Amino acid sequence: MPSSVPNIPAVDLFAGPGGLSEGFAQAGFNMVLSIEKDPAAHKTLELRSFFRQFPAGRAPKDYYRYLRGELSREDLFRRHRSQARRARAIAWHAELGVEREEVVDARIRLALRKAENWILLGGPPCKAYSVAGRSRRVNDPTFDTDKHHKLYVHYLRILAVHRPSIFIFENVKGLLSSRLESEPTFDRILADLQDPTRILVHRNGHVGRLRPATYTIHSFVVPSKECPEPRGSDVVIRAEQYGIPQARHRVILLGIRSDLEAEAETLKCRREIPAARVLRDLPRLRSMLSREPDGYENWLGAVSDISSPALLRGVDPATRHCIRRTLNKLKRSREVGGRFLSTQMGLRGLPQDLANWFMDERLGGVCNHETRSHRRDDLHRYMFAACFAQTHNRPPFLEEFPEQFLPNHRNVSKGKRYSTDFNDRFRVQLACKPSTTVTSHIAKDGHYFIHYDPTQCRSLTVREAARLQTFPDNYLFEGHRTEQYVQVGNAVPPFLALQLAVIVRRVLERSMRQSATHPSYDRTGGFRV
Repeated sequence: MPSSVPNIPAVDLFAGPGGLSEGFAQAGFNMVLSIEKDPAAHKTLELRSFFRQFPAGRAPKDYYRYLRGELSREDLFRRHRSQARRARAIAWHAELGVEREEVVDARIRLALRKAENWILLGGPPCKAYSVAGRSRRVNDPTFDTDKHHKLYVHYLRILAVHRPSIFIFENVKGLLSSRLESEPTFDRILADLQDPTRILVHRNGHVGRLRPATYTIHSFVVPSKECPEPRGSDVVIRAEQYGIPQARHRVILLGIRSDLEAEAETLKCRREIPAARVLRDLPRLRSMLSREPDGYENWLGAVSDISSPALLRGVDPATRHCIRRTLNKLKRSREVGGRFLSTQMGLRGLPQDLANWFMDERLGGVCNHETRSHRRDDLHRYMFAACFAQTHNRPPFLEEFPEQFLPNHRNVSKGKRYSTDFNDRFRVQLACKPSTTVTSHIAKDGHYFIHYDPTQCRSLTVREAARLQTFPDNYLFEGHRTEQYVQVGNAVPPFLALQLAVIVRRVLERSMRQSATHPSYDRTGGFRV
């Protein structure tokens, strides 16, 4: 993507598998450092950094051989030593708050190489701010002192010490309703981000030889003139409004250093993308069986048991008809997938830029597309739920499940009577709408992420979740499958990050043009006296 500000460095903190990094790299920024503590996510970051060491469209054949399982990671890196060495320097396996601050600072300075303009990306792990996380710890006396509340302090410290031109701060929507020590968490974070040197004054009583920097905070969705001081919904990005096939709502702040003279644009709304548009070309798969021998015939028998009168008792006629019709089509889904499947794919009905974003003709198949094992009784619930959704155009609530399909769980009776999270325990993704939010919970059991196609009768694969998150198809997730699900669920959608990066790039372009016309302007720290 052409730019008048090429090779602007960017540093990504709490990077996860690199959703923000991917979007900014595709927009022409130079990802010089990504810091991540999780070993599997770090391996994913390192591999993607290796891929980006080659010009667009010119990654070596060996990269694709590795994705197809034909070459080991060690051999891949051994054959391309200089690119592997740079990738290892960029993707740093470290934990902020554990690694010594002077080591972190030295690593950042080395990566930036005295760049005048650069970007800081990231957001602290969000489980302490999320609504679900808070509800699970409502009576926990240690909640206020949880270290996850204070991880953003490490982000602030880096802001204060290294003074990036622009920063992106991302977190869950629950941040807006969270309170810490009786104070609204968002208000505290917003004030700190505007003046990050306060954290050093609070800690040390002074800022030493640092030049303090302040920041103006902007929304990506409401023009700055309409909200000079963003609050609440002003900073919530609803991803489905911007071409992401997922209803993912996140707080994302744009911070611009106060000495930069530049206005920020806002995101432009795009057409809503239904889940089926990005999933329907992927190979059809069946689930595997757990707690009993697997195999196609055994799986077919287990699923077909739902046709018994005892299991169809109480099912409404339209859903019952859909179940019987589906059972006649089950032979279409025989494969369980794997690390790589050779197949021809083609995304139709998508905006061309999004289709191009996903596809890589050199790949020749699909990665990370493997089903997990499900219990026989869960398969019956999935079949019922998917057929109900196909018939009624919405997922069933718990009270609509026939008694024989209800799980033996202490929250069932409560979920049937009250509006609780458990009431939506078995959630089918609808083909005609963006998916619900893909979260790291997908790693646990898949009940919230049931495939809309009842003939596949399963939860989503890692690749399907990655498609909903808009990761390109040639983006391989490392680690075992549970670790892969966690990485996908924790990420920022890269195609959304691309749109944020375009806005950031234009801010820098304007700032640099304006600074060139002001002879008294010093880009490294403001106006000369």
